[in-house]
Amino acid sequence: MPHLRPFALERFFARHEFSVNHLACASDPDAWTTKELLALEPGAEAKYLALPLGYTETMGHPELRAAIAALDPGLSPADVLVHAGAEEAIYAFMHVVLSAEDHAIVHVPAYQSLYEVAQGIGAHVARWEARESQGWLPDPGELERLVTAKTKVLVLNTPHNPTGAHLPRAFLDAAITFARRHGLWLFSDEVYRGLEYGAPRHPPVATLYERGVSLGATAKVYGLAGLRIGWVACRDHALLERLATFKDYLTICSAGPSEFLATVAMRHAGTLAGRSRAIVTENLARVDELFARRPDVFQWVRPVAGTTAFPRLVRGEATAFTERLLADTGVLLMPGPLFDFDDAHVRLGLGRRSLAQALPLLDEWLSRQA
Repeated sequence: MPHLRPFALERFFARHEFSVNHLACASDPDAWTTKELLALEPGAEAKYLALPLGYTETMGHPELRAAIAALDPGLSPADVLVHAGAEEAIYAFMHVVLSAEDHAIVHVPAYQSLYEVAQGIGAHVARWEARESQGWLPDPGELERLVTAKTKVLVLNTPHNPTGAHLPRAFLDAAITFARRHGLWLFSDEVYRGLEYGAPRHPPVATLYERGVSLGATAKVYGLAGLRIGWVACRDHALLERLATFKDYLTICSAGPSEFLATVAMRHAGTLAGRSRAIVTENLARVDELFARRPDVFQWVRPVAGTTAFPRLVRGEATAFTERLLADTGVLLMPGPLFDFDDAHVRLGLGRRSLAQALPLLDEWLSRQA
């Protein structure tokens, strides 16, 4: 009987996230407070306090769907279905599109649910691997080797977690051409879209391909992980209806206060993303300086988008390294095996201002290891 393995990354965070002194591997940036967010829009606080705490619409509040669609030319509110976080959207999509014995191609390394849910259904998953030697990009030429007669979906993640890479537009276009040729759904995890700083931003896949599904959320770009609001955008409204029908067995609808706050946020998306981008670029400069002095410890492909990086240890195993670092300093990094990847890499989070306090502790600890 197919089943879901424990979600390794989330179990790791369940043990450590709220108890460590220095969370240096987070993928979400510093969070906004409710007061800060409501202050962006005159009258928003009064409306929020007067909000009835009843059910919301299954598809999402019309104003929220309109605000999400307004982020990108080519989308309409009817193309958007709101979920309780990106996780619910992934779970619903995989169950609606895939059955046992179907086949999916997934861009890896990846957030575990992007392949684990498919495997839990009983589908077979082929790994389309991003390679460090190629700047953490996968090879579009490998797709034809991976596809089978039972392939139903190609899963992309760009900007990419955990590496901070971003597919060039030519790679994205090649993936769309491949998906169209084989009649595949193209599920594009775009939750870091909007945090590009060393690569150009692409339009959402939902606007580029008739069977494209773009995944978005308030967590990673906008610093609003606690709202638990995600969405999919797709111009195939029959698919959206199937997803909404499946969602009736999950959350049915999202929380009204979260939808209200998310609507305000989307109307000020540039401001929220700009603050996150500024934190990331400041932290990148700090990491650049540390890694330049520690080439005997770390090598990396410098990230170009998102909030994460995936440096490689020159020597030793990442799991043992991160455990010793945590025990000695209270600084938490994330080892590569949590992404079903090798034990030579660690995920570093760039979106928190607190990284400025964690990096000197890491540096001092490394000096003591010599």
